[in-house]
Amino acid sequence: MERESVRTKKAPAIKLAHAGAENCIKFFVFTVGDGMISMLQVFNFSVLVSSELISSQNIPKNTQSAPSDRHSNDYCAMYDICGERSDGKVLNCPYGSPSIKPDELFSAKIQSLCPTISGKVCCTETQFDTLRSQVQQAVPFLVGCPACLRNFLNLFCELSCSPNQSLFINVTSVAEVSGNLTVDGIDYHITDTFGEGLYQSCKEVKFGTMNTRAINFVGGGAQNFREWFAFIGQKAPPGFPGSPYAINFKSSAPDSSAMAPMNLSVYSCGDTSLGCSCGDCPSSPACSSPEPLPPHEEDSCSIRIGPLKVRCIELSMVLVYILLVSCFFGWAALNRRGDITQPGGSSEPLLHPVEGDVKRRAHLSPVQRYMAKFYRTYGSLIARNPSLVLFTSVAIVLALSSGLFNFKVETRPEKLWVGPESKAAEEKKFFDSHLSPFYRIEQLILATVPDPKNGKAPSIVTEENILLLFDIQEKVDQIRGNNSGSEVSLTDICLKPLGEDCATQSILQYFKMDSETFDDYGGVEHAEYCFQHYTSSEMCLSAFQAPVDPSAVLGGFSGSNFSEATAFVVTYPVNNVVGDSSNQNARAIAWEKSFIQLAKEELLPMARSKNLTLSFSSESSIEEELKRESTADVITIAASYLVMFVYISVTLGDAPQFYTFYISSKVLLGLSGVVLVLLSVLGSVGFFSALGVKSTLIIMEVIPFLVLAVGVDNMCILVRAVKRQPLDVSLEERISSALVEVGPSITLASLSEVLAFAVGAFVPMPACRVFSMFAALAIMLDFFLQITAFVALIVFDCKRAADNRIDCFPCIKVFSSSQESVEGGRGSGFLERYMKEVHAPFLGLWVVKLVVVALFLAFALASIALSPRLETGLEQKIVLPRDSYLQDYFDSLSEYLRVGPPLYFVVKKYNYSVESRHTNQLCSISQCNSNSLLNERLLAAVGSSLMVVIVLQMTREKLPWFLNALPSADCAKGGHGAYTNSVDLKGYETGVIQASEFRTYHTPLNTQGDYVNALRAAREFSSRLSNSLKIEIFPYSVFYIFFEQYLNIWTVALTNLAIAIGAIFIVCLLFTSSAWSSAIIVLVLLMILLDLMGMMVILGIQLNAVSVVNLIMSIGIAVEFCVHISHAFLMSSGNREQRARGALETMGASVFSGITLTKLVGVIVLCFARSEIFVVYYFQMYLALVIIGFLHGLVFLPVILSLVGPPQLHLDIEDQQRRDEASSSLLN
Repeated sequence: MERESVRTKKAPAIKLAHAGAENCIKFFVFTVGDGMISMLQVFNFSVLVSSELISSQNIPKNTQSAPSDRHSNDYCAMYDICGERSDGKVLNCPYGSPSIKPDELFSAKIQSLCPTISGKVCCTETQFDTLRSQVQQAVPFLVGCPACLRNFLNLFCELSCSPNQSLFINVTSVAEVSGNLTVDGIDYHITDTFGEGLYQSCKEVKFGTMNTRAINFVGGGAQNFREWFAFIGQKAPPGFPGSPYAINFKSSAPDSSAMAPMNLSVYSCGDTSLGCSCGDCPSSPACSSPEPLPPHEEDSCSIRIGPLKVRCIELSMVLVYILLVSCFFGWAALNRRGDITQPGGSSEPLLHPVEGDVKRRAHLSPVQRYMAKFYRTYGSLIARNPSLVLFTSVAIVLALSSGLFNFKVETRPEKLWVGPESKAAEEKKFFDSHLSPFYRIEQLILATVPDPKNGKAPSIVTEENILLLFDIQEKVDQIRGNNSGSEVSLTDICLKPLGEDCATQSILQYFKMDSETFDDYGGVEHAEYCFQHYTSSEMCLSAFQAPVDPSAVLGGFSGSNFSEATAFVVTYPVNNVVGDSSNQNARAIAWEKSFIQLAKEELLPMARSKNLTLSFSSESSIEEELKRESTADVITIAASYLVMFVYISVTLGDAPQFYTFYISSKVLLGLSGVVLVLLSVLGSVGFFSALGVKSTLIIMEVIPFLVLAVGVDNMCILVRAVKRQPLDVSLEERISSALVEVGPSITLASLSEVLAFAVGAFVPMPACRVFSMFAALAIMLDFFLQITAFVALIVFDCKRAADNRIDCFPCIKVFSSSQESVEGGRGSGFLERYMKEVHAPFLGLWVVKLVVVALFLAFALASIALSPRLETGLEQKIVLPRDSYLQDYFDSLSEYLRVGPPLYFVVKKYNYSVESRHTNQLCSISQCNSNSLLNERLLAAVGSSLMVVIVLQMTREKLPWFLNALPSADCAKGGHGAYTNSVDLKGYETGVIQASEFRTYHTPLNTQGDYVNALRAAREFSSRLSNSLKIEIFPYSVFYIFFEQYLNIWTVALTNLAIAIGAIFIVCLLFTSSAWSSAIIVLVLLMILLDLMGMMVILGIQLNAVSVVNLIMSIGIAVEFCVHISHAFLMSSGNREQRARGALETMGASVFSGITLTKLVGVIVLCFARSEIFVVYYFQMYLALVIIGFLHGLVFLPVILSLVGPPQLHLDIEDQQRRDEASSSLLN
């Protein structure tokens, strides 16, 4: 199951990078906005400082000095500092002056930052110090590519200190500050060559900490150098980041002036002297370009026939069908001609009447002879000692049931669907123990309602809706959960990465979670501003001092049009603890219960009153709803059992007659049979509970129904077999003869069913394995009780009826004057007459046989063609009650969220010592390996961008300090919050880090197939990378543990089905000694199985653990439809058609009433279940199985037996008697 519950990792984070739905439910990852504290000053170089303008005026070009003087070599356009802003930032002077010769110390300082500037300069030492302090803020963004950083620094070095500044800088306007003139606008002349080279060297540089390109910060996401220059040159209002005056970048200088555009040489990112990492410069010749892994396609072969495109397998099945049908019709024509033309020209009827030949009898296999002898002796024993057999058999099962005192139920999804030996389980255990578990997630989704006219939902970003969200948040803050008498608030359990504020992900964070600041900040306009500047504006930082990605708090938008969003997404990350020794999770669960109650009772009405929708979920919601589901359908299941019981009671009785119904009815016998079925289930559960095996909800709900459906067949067959015996013999003879007649087929069918379910014990999924074990033992115990306790009850019932005692009240005896009237119900019933007079003769028609074979063959081949379309997975909504509030929540997840689940690449045993090569194999900065982990490009299914965990070759003393350092102006990349839980420091003193993780995310995943393909792609990528780098790397995401089963579920399903069918073939072969008959049974079982899989495709039923169990179970149930007819065919004498007719007359009614109708009436009741999983996986699949099994068992199988059934095997009675006498004499 898609989790069932999907959470977020307790990753060191501040910014929510994404959220998405799964098995499982919701995924988040947080990243620190390190560098944000002082990042806003990146562009505030000494030449780009902002000030509050008092006045502004244009400067004529001929003012202060002649043009030839102002625009010449060794002349400055701006020099020195003429003022200071109220915030302390200095402002340049707009006066031209000759460049100056710096002293040696100053010159060395300039060379260290601006190596292209030598000799004279146009800046003072104070100006240069300001420039250097500011440009250092750009280093964290561009350090991955030295070429880009060098070009970027040259741009501002030339602007600030170039001795020829006046050649390409022209001051066009000034502003007065404190009585002094300062620069208000300039023209900056730069060649297109330099601009294009600068952009090309920087466009792919990654700022890994924020999981985006660096140009999104330093260039506003520019798509070319002109957009970048336009972004830099924008005049920003006071208090906002950007240039304090307009910079008009021009690519050419006026012809009439002496100016010339700045045209320094630019460094290519592929330049080996300033080489960039492959992640920052994919076009570099030194970078490898591995072929991307091909997308996984289950069936890519297709053929186009005109406008029609068909798959290869579909066309193949059509051709195979044409070939097989042609061959069959040809064979049938030849065979028909030989059958019609008899010696002497006489014509033989298709179905001969069955004539009793007292001189001949069926030749039994050794096993059959032994079983016949055993059942004859055993039947006599039961008839003589019914009480002893009844109480002994019941006592044995009750003894097994005593293990129920140790009965426990497993409800944890990870224990139900993932084996402890699975790869995903081992990786999760390693991740949780070495790093940190995912967070608990509580979530609200507030959305607008689509317009009924055009179907388009209006934007949610309005003042009214934001204020409503503030009201909702206020109520959430007031929630107090009750944990063992102590109150629990959100602040007690929430994630607090940097301080005391919860890392709540909400649009309200743009207002510091305070409604009073809404108007002060500018209301909706401020929110829309933060959508575009959430990483670059201090005013947009959250209350916990980190950026909030609008894609994480908004939903229902396209591209980056956040203002068109139709939903607010509010997420409350809560700390999660593995093992929970501190009882932290119990406190969280207590709060979550109060949270869900508040959402239902107060928040939902508030949203509806504003014509909005509200969906919500907590971490414990799925488990709580699954528990509720276990009791939601108790009445439906009980009704199903009751209907089956009523039907059993009616069908076991004789033909109803008013004056004898109270004696001929068998209500008490049917009730006793149901009790025996329940005892068999209790015995199975008790036995495994005593061994310490936990039960599951599916066992308690399904196995009683399953065993009852299977057990009823044996009840009907046994009772009808007793009824068929002549009344002129003793009761002992009737019981023993009935057991000889049907005992072997019951044993064969039951043993086949037990083996079919036992095979399921090899399924790696614990829920399926436990279910199969419980079901196999329950069916075995049911068979044991059927041939012991139930036969004994039949003996008691026969004695009751013979003594004219009332059913249900056997102590009351009725004196009847007519014994025949009581026994009159023993005549042939309606079904027996139908089988004998209608069904069998109709199937005997030659044309009917041809049509039956052609149709059933077409169904089988069509199902084979459809089978590849069978999807894997288990939709989350199906496993929940139909009225669950999570149904709306899952709809909202798929409709509104635009981000995918988090993905972590975990590196084991990373050696960070200087001597090790591991760092270069992982990092993405200059001098790293071209095929390093962070330089590799991920598949689209995994995600195109990667959150880079900083890999630094630190001393052993500095590493803990770095991980505990808060981000600040002194240490913009302080690791506290961002990387605290990303590295396992245990034993780091040895130079080896046992575990570290690199964070990224999947692309949005909507369907179950998307999750499976994402897991497959991530594992293929990490496997390839591990083999290449010789480092153990594995991918981890919280949903992997639930979806790993689907990577090989086809292999598991087909393997177990093949083993089950093979086991049934061997059992049939041992019992019948006829490979021919066994092969026909297996053929019919395969066709039933194929048709059922085809119906799954048509009905949209997915292949998962539940359906795999159902498929294995369908083989066991399908055996019932085949074995009894096949066994009766073998026991009959005559030609094939006579024996097929005899088999239908003998067992057809029992198969139809005892197997088909019994299961049908029980299954139909399940369609009223409140749980979708019951309707889809039990009602629909079981109904399809019953109908398909009935058609194959009572239509297709008799036709095949009449055409190609095993040859008759019989001996003269006298010959057999002589052989028995000879064998007896040898033994004597």
